[in-house]
Amino acid sequence: MPKYLTLTDYAQITGSAPIKRETHGWRAKCLQRLVRMDMPVPQTIALSFGVVREIATGAQMNLRHLLGHFPQDQLLSVRPSAEHPQWGGPAAILNIGMNDEKHAQISAAHGEPVATALYLRFVQSYAEHVAHLDPDMFDAPDPCLPALQAALRDYEMEMEEPFPQSPAQQLADVLRSMARAWEGTSARLLRQAKGAPADAGLGLVVQAMAGGMGTGFSGAGLIRFIDAETGAPTVAGRFKTQGINGMDAMQNGQDTLFMARDPRGPSLEEHCPEAYAELLQHGARSRERLREEMEIEFTLDNGKLWVLDAVTVPRSSRASVRVAVDLANDGFIERDEALMRIAPKALSEMLHRQVDPQARAEVFVRGIAASPGAAIGRIVFSSTAAQACAARDEPCILVRRETTPEDIRGMHSAHAVLTERGGMTSHAAVIGRGLGVPCVVGASRMEIDERRKTLRAGSHVLQEGDMLTVDGTNGLVLIGEVALLEPALDDRFATLLDWADARRDIGIRANADTPADARLAREFKAQGIGLCRTEHMFFEDDRLTLMREMIFADTPEDRSDALERLLPMQRADFRELFEIMQGQPVCIRLFDPPLHEFLPHSKEGLRFLADALNKPLSEITRRAEALSEFNPMLGMRGVRLGVTIPEIYEMQARAIFEATAELARQATPVVPEVMIPLVSAMREVELIKSRIDAVAAMVRSKQGMDFSYRIGVMVETPRAALRAGDIALHASFLSFGTNDLTQMTYGLSRDDAGRFMSDYVQQGVFPEDPFHVLDLDGVGELLELGAGRGRRSRSDLTLSICGEHGGNPESIRFCRALGFDYVSCSPFRVPVARLAAAQLAIEDQ
Repeated sequence: MPKYLTLTDYAQITGSAPIKRETHGWRAKCLQRLVRMDMPVPQTIALSFGVVREIATGAQMNLRHLLGHFPQDQLLSVRPSAEHPQWGGPAAILNIGMNDEKHAQISAAHGEPVATALYLRFVQSYAEHVAHLDPDMFDAPDPCLPALQAALRDYEMEMEEPFPQSPAQQLADVLRSMARAWEGTSARLLRQAKGAPADAGLGLVVQAMAGGMGTGFSGAGLIRFIDAETGAPTVAGRFKTQGINGMDAMQNGQDTLFMARDPRGPSLEEHCPEAYAELLQHGARSRERLREEMEIEFTLDNGKLWVLDAVTVPRSSRASVRVAVDLANDGFIERDEALMRIAPKALSEMLHRQVDPQARAEVFVRGIAASPGAAIGRIVFSSTAAQACAARDEPCILVRRETTPEDIRGMHSAHAVLTERGGMTSHAAVIGRGLGVPCVVGASRMEIDERRKTLRAGSHVLQEGDMLTVDGTNGLVLIGEVALLEPALDDRFATLLDWADARRDIGIRANADTPADARLAREFKAQGIGLCRTEHMFFEDDRLTLMREMIFADTPEDRSDALERLLPMQRADFRELFEIMQGQPVCIRLFDPPLHEFLPHSKEGLRFLADALNKPLSEITRRAEALSEFNPMLGMRGVRLGVTIPEIYEMQARAIFEATAELARQATPVVPEVMIPLVSAMREVELIKSRIDAVAAMVRSKQGMDFSYRIGVMVETPRAALRAGDIALHASFLSFGTNDLTQMTYGLSRDDAGRFMSDYVQQGVFPEDPFHVLDLDGVGELLELGAGRGRRSRSDLTLSICGEHGGNPESIRFCRALGFDYVSCSPFRVPVARLAAAQLAIEDQ
């Protein structure tokens, strides 16, 4: 069986193995399809992965058999053909066979400048990629005869031998060099970073160089049939007269033409309408038969068209969605295939402004990409300054060592957030994703000087008020104003997600703390709110004062008085959420954070609080110090507050049920879900549930309205997961809060782990950051145990996760396998989760 398969004559080679993507690569398979569609592809030979591996190990090649498929003195090109185009490969080598004799022949036929340009280009490419010489030595901006002579002389001096004149030797050296380059360590690591397996193979495609040098209308071009940014149908590209490679045409010059008629200059459509019309036919046929939008590299030789290659048009996420939907609507692919073609992450990019990949930018610092999108603004170092900028309608970037709940208003006002500390589930990251604000955290190589109002990273020192661009998608902070691309939500985006909803088999809810969050959840078609963190409602100025009064109350009566004044505000909050969600479930987590988070941290803030409460500063300071804890994440928070200070939860329950009763009176269906946080023991649930039930009975009696509600538990401690069977006896649902559960399982602070997490991942301690990708072995086992034990106690138990892992495709896969009812994530991750869930259902089918 011959090892070399000709694409133009493949059916005539007896015993030839079929060309497959898995054995010869995507380019070979694509060219074979072009041949089968009767496109004018030059004579082409495909070398399989196995043959290329033999070449890399030094095996001798039967070049006589290979070259026998080409006319004598035919110039050749060699291009890589990996299994997937994104895996790359060594650079293509053109004009193999150029030598002194061929230079003379082409000079006589087409003129010395054409021959010299071909020869010089080959010498430059051969010297760099085959001989591995310094490319700067052969850089010649003017392809003239003296430059060619100098290049040949430099090659001989460096290699201590003349430039090879034998076409067979040239081809053998090129093939061997490309095969070995693929097996090199750097190339292997690079393609593995792009998702290729370590043992991925490389095919090579040897092709006759076709035309482009004729005395008639000749040249090379590249044509595509969609706009690469939007995906809209159009004809774009360039044609270079007397070119030999379609990519040359994209470097606009005096001898390049537009593809279609264009007021800016001459076009191929005007100069050679027959070839232009033929290209349009090939494009339409490629779309139908290859079921893709392709760009075609071609040459013209005295007006005759040759198709050298066709590749998928490089495109934006927006264009990818449009192409997939349009192909499905036109009947070329199934809807399921359209869904599978779009990476869930691509939808996230479409929801936010992004840094223009073509923009020139200087990196100030790198950090963790905590919330996607990009924004430009002036540096500010406090929430107060951020709010002042918002009042002046000036965009700003809030820069903090780490954010706290006290920074919520500043984060609402800022266009982006940058923190020195933190990880994927730190306060800044979670709130940033919820708000849809670009956020970079864990930028540990920058230094903040709040006193001098400066920000330093390396040799760069920036002042408050200087402009920054934050790229939360890639974890970069860029100096100055960098060009951005606008979000790209359109009818194709909505159509794709409607198709996804028809295929997925797990619910998708949103984490929403405010009416604005709830509206976003509705806009992105979440099936309810899976986590409403009520503490975020208390940081507005009027409410914060009342919260502090409650905290500093001397008696239960004084505490109840402050809470009584908070009650109507909470009731209005819940009523608005219920109205926005229009009968969809709203899961409200009762108050969770430790009380010290509501107190000022500076002396100035404590003095202001003493004035507001009319108490001595010494008393305020003493009480504030008494409330501080060595480890507040493990201290007096969550259900522990509800047990020891029951007035807080009773006020919240009353607000929930009074809002429910008001809407029930208007025939608006509401079934609130009340979630108890940080549970560790069944008795905690019993105590809180009995008080909530008592409040519900009181509201029913006073309002004269009946209503339904559900009480559940947020499973955030390992003990709650292990004792889920007991806890489920008193709960309608269990929602796993994987942020805290991961933190407690690992004994890691989610705010501080970013300082060393990259080292741990790089050294293989953890395969991934467990706050970014759910740990299926440890935390996942707790989920599995908790879900199983809970369901055994109560068969109708609703199961979900509401941590940030809820928007991660692998986490959704795990939850589906455990039979969870829904996942909940930040509103901007809802579209990603909807698509990922659909793809998982399709994979299972």
